[in-house]
Amino acid sequence: MAKTTDFYINGQWVAPIRPRDFPVIDPSTEEVCATISLGEPEDTEAAVAAANAAFPGWAATPVSERIAALERLLEAYKARAEDMAQAISREMGAPIDWSRQQQVTSGDWHFEGFIDAAKQMEWDRPLGPHAPGERIFHEPIGVCALITPWNWPMNQIALKVAPALLAGCTMILKPSEVAPLSGLVFAEIVDAAGLPPGVFNLVNGDGPGVGSTLSAHPHVDMVSFTGSTRAGRLISKAAADTIKRVSLELGGKGANIIFADADEKAVKRGAMRCFNNSGQSCNAPTRMLVSRERYEDAVEIAARVAEETPVIPASQEGRGIGPVVSEVQFDKIQALIQTGIDEGARLVAGGTGRPGHLNRGFFVRPTVFADVTPDMTIYREEIFGPVLSIIPFDTEDEAVRMANDTEYGLTNYIQTTDKDRLRRVARQLRSGMVECNGKGFGKGSPFGGMKQSGSGREGGVWGIHEFLEVKAVSDWE
Repeated sequence: MAKTTDFYINGQWVAPIRPRDFPVIDPSTEEVCATISLGEPEDTEAAVAAANAAFPGWAATPVSERIAALERLLEAYKARAEDMAQAISREMGAPIDWSRQQQVTSGDWHFEGFIDAAKQMEWDRPLGPHAPGERIFHEPIGVCALITPWNWPMNQIALKVAPALLAGCTMILKPSEVAPLSGLVFAEIVDAAGLPPGVFNLVNGDGPGVGSTLSAHPHVDMVSFTGSTRAGRLISKAAADTIKRVSLELGGKGANIIFADADEKAVKRGAMRCFNNSGQSCNAPTRMLVSRERYEDAVEIAARVAEETPVIPASQEGRGIGPVVSEVQFDKIQALIQTGIDEGARLVAGGTGRPGHLNRGFFVRPTVFADVTPDMTIYREEIFGPVLSIIPFDTEDEAVRMANDTEYGLTNYIQTTDKDRLRRVARQLRSGMVECNGKGFGKGSPFGGMKQSGSGREGGVWGIHEFLEVKAVSDWE
């Protein structure tokens, strides 16, 4: 890996203007595993200037050349898969097998989906037979700031970099300062793929520093951000003065509705999905709504899943969940678990403190609460840890009301063998995605939410269109 304190600007690794060291903590050991530098305004200005200078040339390249560039990037990415897996595991605590099998592969999965989508898109077309000669063009929006989170580093970098490249945009990537090592490896991959200087730039930094500078910068045309709803609000306000486009993928509090006729694995599947990635997924099904006739069985099954879920250091091979990313996250989750207990939820598995076999690292016990009610904090707040809340319901209408009773609207889940009910309920749920019966979404499916889960979509043609402007030209023919 390149020197971790350097930035990648205009096709070169450069030292920060004024070094400002920031430690990267291995969440399994609580030890410093690397040091980066947080960028200053001058570093950000240099990256924005490089992206602006590169934009006219990159925007003018044929779509076929941009697709070929992403195909080169994909091959370079695959060649560094193990390096990427090790970086992600070390920086954010994903167990190494999970990092290899899920974290890293999410990147090439999205690259492949975008390549397919770009080849099928109509980049320019006639308006229609009613307007002879008029033509519609899709053109790059310009210089883009890409601000990505720590929980799925390559998933989110791929969902932003790939469509921006295909659209003809140039960009500045600011990875999370908590988990920046994978972003540095990615910049090396970009360099190996031979993109023109200035098309892709990386500056490390925090939200109040580099993030705010990019969001308010008059020469940045778009901000694509994934992270907390709180940070999304701040970015929207910072971007407002320059009327730039803002695409937001924010928090979630997904409901998993399990009807009485759901298959026998529905509860186990839902609990495991909640605990995956140590609960650090915005689309996790953290509220399990269960038909009353199956409720007590569901509580028992979910508790057993929690108790049988191994909690392991990130370096350990095999099945299990690792630590949460940081002390800040650990303390927040511990406080919310205690709040659940204090507010009267029935704790049936897990609880506060580390698992008994681990006395160091930010490890959280997989936790299940039953008898959770809508007035409780754990029903409302996104915990972002391996914590499941279970709530009974009596009627279909009640289940829909509870699922929609949240400020979020990212992903909801339905478990039923009744297709008519599935379709009826899915249309009523106020979320950008509804996953049914454990069937995942296809490559190129649009990812994004409603309400305070954000605006815009990532993935496939929808993701590419986020980075495009539409231009109408009359008398073309």
